[in-house]
Amino acid sequence: MIRVCIVEDQTLVRHGIRSLLDLTQDVKVVAEAHDGEEALSVIPKARPDVVLLDIQLPKRNGIEVLRTLKESNQLPPTLILTTFDDDRLVLEAIRAGARGFLLKDVTLKQLTEAIRTLKAGGTLIKPAITERILRGLEQAKPEFPSLNPPDPLTERETEVLRLMVAGHSNREIADAFGMSEGTVKNHVSSILSKLGVRDRTRAVLKALELGFI
Repeated sequence: MIRVCIVEDQTLVRHGIRSLLDLTQDVKVVAEAHDGEEALSVIPKARPDVVLLDIQLPKRNGIEVLRTLKESNQLPPTLILTTFDDDRLVLEAIRAGARGFLLKDVTLKQLTEAIRTLKAGGTLIKPAITERILRGLEQAKPEFPSLNPPDPLTERETEVLRLMVAGHSNREIADAFGMSEGTVKNHVSSILSKLGVRDRTRAVLKALELGFI
């Protein structure tokens, strides 16, 4: 059974999501929160397998919730459910540790598949969101050209990139793989070079666009 916490300020939406998930045999809603402050209290206590988190919340927004839980090592795999009001917030959520994004108009099947993906350790970002963010970055020129077509990432670089998607720092990645932080920095530099981008966020988005992860 996959234990889920729903963080959503609109009561009708929150109850609707819960009612739909109640129809699924392997997903159980174990907690709810209607604002960011309540989420910071409820999530560590409920210890869900997956959190469904809105970005726009009263008191503490979704970005603050992500950052605060991550800092205290209490951030479960988190799926952002958004109406996609602000590309900037989506990018910030990636940096803050969000593992997936879906628009609120998804079907029950899409939502449950996303929940299962995050529970299994994967990531999920709806292509429409990725494409819109990429369009917003098109005018930002890279500091150095990428290989055309880019060299494929090595197996280790792909593993590092997956943790970058989840918002982990170089130190956290180093600890996860038992390597030095300097080695991780070398991997990150190689990833940026191959993809022809100048920062981690663009690397994640470019890799998604190319199907590397």
